Amino acid sequence: MTVKPMPADAIQTLVSYRPNFGKKISKSLIRLSVNENGIGCSPLVEEAIKRNDIDFYRYPAQQDEDLIESLALRFKLKPEKILIGNGSDELIYLLCTAFLNPGDEAIHTEYGFLVFPQAIKIAGGVPIVAPDDNFTVSVDAIISKLTPKTKMVFLANPNNPTGSMISDQELTRLIVSIPKSVLLVLDWAYYEYVTSGLSDAAKLVESNNNVVMLRTFSKLFGIAALRLGWGYCPPDILATLQSIRGPFSVNQIAALAGRVAVEDIAFQEKSVAHNKFWMNEIINRFNDMGVKTLEGQANFMLLDFRNKNGPSAAYISDHLMEQGIQLRDMTPYGLPEMLRMSIGRTDEMEKFTLCLRKILLQEAS
Repeated sequence: MTVKPMPADAIQTLVSYRPNFGKKISKSLIRLSVNENGIGCSPLVEEAIKRNDIDFYRYPAQQDEDLIESLALRFKLKPEKILIGNGSDELIYLLCTAFLNPGDEAIHTEYGFLVFPQAIKIAGGVPIVAPDDNFTVSVDAIISKLTPKTKMVFLANPNNPTGSMISDQELTRLIVSIPKSVLLVLDWAYYEYVTSGLSDAAKLVESNNNVVMLRTFSKLFGIAALRLGWGYCPPDILATLQSIRGPFSVNQIAALAGRVAVEDIAFQEKSVAHNKFWMNEIINRFNDMGVKTLEGQANFMLLDFRNKNGPSAAYISDHLMEQGIQLRDMTPYGLPEMLRMSIGRTDEMEKFTLCLRKILLQEAS
């Protein structure tokens, strides 16, 4: 028997989260599978990167104070509570590393972001699933899963991949019900797309010592390639995360892009308007085609192909890929007969609906 180094037990049994890009990413691919900004990023970001004179041999600042100031001004926040990260994913992993001992429990929702249970397990914690209620987060289910071993609770709102959202009243009820020793992580990645009905989680951070808010530049701001996210944290939690965070995890180009993106309010408004139009328009087209959906509150929705008399999700996905259109397979989430569709550019949405209509007609004939 060969003796060799072995990874930790938790790693050996890990179900790893991976995006669905395919084996090779083609520039001609209409990629409606990863919840990116359908119209790209602010042109001012591209201009700033091209003209900026960056000393590439210099290490970046551990925390870019100009970016933090821009975020604080844009969202009326306290700069001393802002922590920048290499995407919000890095902050999720840091939180689990910092606040979970081996055997500690952390609750995530049934159809929540798959990075949550992955990060929990890598840190040595035990992921505990709180069942959803009709594809929507159930506060009662989360509360029922609380035990003396619970150290963290993860909640995405709107939720990915279901697109559903819980009310402010339910969120308040959850906060009141969680012990102050339990850390509540609020993933507000899609906050900027929600035009009404969702509270600013930053205010919840400011009034509670056990609440953290996570945000990202990968969605509305459209700079997913540069990996930039941020958290809003109570001072003690921020100091803990800062102490274990890589000293140079955010590069200078990402920080520059973030500053420009957050200050270009006109582009943000344009992106929200584009998304709002297509989230409504696509529902009308799906209804006309007889396609059932779980309507989302962000920039994506689930297409439901559970009807045994209709085409399967795999059939639709495969035939769309033949036309260079990619949706997100939901099998990793335990939803094999659903596909997630993100909002793309106008020309992409037109081609997608045209191809989908043809596929459905061919399948029915």
